Amino acid sequence: MIAISKKIVKALKNKKSKISFAESCTGGLLSNAITSVSGSSKVFNLGIVSYSNESKNKVLKVPKTFIKKYGAVSKEVCKVMALNVSNIGKTNMSLSITGIAGPKGGTKKKPVGLVYIGIKKGNKINVKKYLFKSKKRSKIQKLAVKKSLELILSFLK
Repeated sequence: MIAISKKIVKALKNKKSKISFAESCTGGLLSNAITSVSGSSKVFNLGIVSYSNESKNKVLKVPKTFIKKYGAVSKEVCKVMALNVSNIGKTNMSLSITGIAGPKGGTKKKPVGLVYIGIKKGNKINVKKYLFKSKKRSKIQKLAVKKSLELILSFLK
């Protein structure tokens, strides 16, 4: 993943852009993937791990009503996370991740491996839904980070 992270840092530098992240189920792995690259401090402003619903509400200002109505793992919450981390980090690009990494916690409607990734660039926010087939927590987290990095790179092109 270091190769794609290097491409992202280079592309962000070339575009004079900065990025911030709001991570839940990945617990900071995405931030780590970017900050592992030398020079990333020029493009990476902020990474927030908002694991609990309380931190999503208090830090990222996700309304409690959204969490109650849609659930923390939802398109709606992911969208607000991406928007608000961008505002907090004062960046023109941001990415949010919320999901169920397992091995427990899944339901029929929201199974283990369900992950939403929201990406904001300028005024546009795009939320994508993924269902990773693995039952291993670390594998789901790594797949979510890999997919996030790919999304960032595609948005930078």
